[in-house]
Amino acid sequence: MISGQDRAPAPGRTRWLRLAVVMVPTLVVSGGVVASMATGALAASFGVSANSFTVSGQSFQISADSLSGKGFQQYGVLDRGKRATYPEALTGVRSADLRNLCQSVVQQVPVLGPVTLSLTAGTGRTPVHADRLIADAHDLKGDASFKNIEIGRDASTVDAVPGVAGPEGGFALQSDTIDIKRLRQETRSVSAATFKLPGLHLTVKRGDHSCF
Repeated sequence: MISGQDRAPAPGRTRWLRLAVVMVPTLVVSGGVVASMATGALAASFGVSANSFTVSGQSFQISADSLSGKGFQQYGVLDRGKRATYPEALTGVRSADLRNLCQSVVQQVPVLGPVTLSLTAGTGRTPVHADRLIADAHDLKGDASFKNIEIGRDASTVDAVPGVAGPEGGFALQSDTIDIKRLRQETRSVSAATFKLPGLHLTVKRGDHSCF
């Protein structure tokens, strides 16, 4: 006879147990973030974004063949939506040029399914130019180089982008210049004092036509 201890688990039971093992750490971390936000501990490390508008919460993509900037700084911030708060890395550049810029967001539309709003610019000789460019990103990739970089600077003391600084005691980076090749970025908010888009082309298409 097969004892109760040796009996094979009922179909599906093993899968549910595995799911529980995976989900418990995630729920613990999520609970810790909520508790930290409630007590203000997270806000002490993450400043309020310089992009003061209320965000939709929708993540969108930005790509460029290259970004060349003067005056770079980065530190943690919170983007605030109507129903949620999103921790992001504020990336500020005092003056930036981007070549072959692409920006896309995919929306799920009833009946139609996914619809992509995309924008391209700077595909010719003249690059896209932005002053006081602020992007709150949660994923950024590329081949980067910096000049005179400072890592671990107090976020309240950064001054590469005038008028933009983080919370006292927050962790920050700062450098005189930044150059990124093959930029790939996911973000929830972007702002700029000026934004010049030569060769602007905006399209709305059914389906997923993301930048990358």
